[in-house]
Amino acid sequence: MSTSTSASAAEKASDRTGLGRPSIWRWRVVDIVVASVLGVACGFLFLAWNIGYLGPKALLEPLMPGVQGLLDGPWLIAGVLGGLIIRKAGAAIYVETLAAVVSALAGAQWGGFLTIEAGLVQGLGAELIFLLFAYRAWSLAVAMLAGAGAALAGGINNMILWYAGSDAAFTTVYLICTVISGAVLAGLLGWLLARGLAATGALDRFGSGREVRARV
Repeated sequence: MSTSTSASAAEKASDRTGLGRPSIWRWRVVDIVVASVLGVACGFLFLAWNIGYLGPKALLEPLMPGVQGLLDGPWLIAGVLGGLIIRKAGAAIYVETLAAVVSALAGAQWGGFLTIEAGLVQGLGAELIFLLFAYRAWSLAVAMLAGAGAALAGGINNMILWYAGSDAAFTTVYLICTVISGAVLAGLLGWLLARGLAATGALDRFGSGREVRARV
């Protein structure tokens, strides 16, 4: 009886500290609303970058095939922001995919379905990093890893859909460049943006907001 009771208590303690924590699976109304606002806002950011990246792309492509991957980061920030701010299972996928849907509906040049599919894949890449840390770690390092994860997933997806048949040199350069871009432009900038929003008090109903405000 004593052994059974101890085992049961240990299992409950594990649930409270690991992936069994109810708080990471139960979305509140405010979680859904804020995640949706983030997704829509990032969708318009995607639309702007769809045009804005053309100039830098024209400058980078002649330097070395594949180096244009350095420009992929802005399309990856939604998933990182969603995970960092909402801190719920599925937040990275939801926000990144919603941003892609907004971009697709507004007429993204890569086609509606492929734009949404890319968002889903990129969101999954970020989500897996947050899952790896059991939705408990929200440091700069984890944010950059999430950005890199989104970039790697998105980069592989792009290699299959858009760069099929590319040689090993292009593939290597492109994947390295897109991972760097994801870590810096999505991970680092996403972390700074999340902290900036939290410092204003706008996120006080979230753990991400209270954590930052407590240090101010």
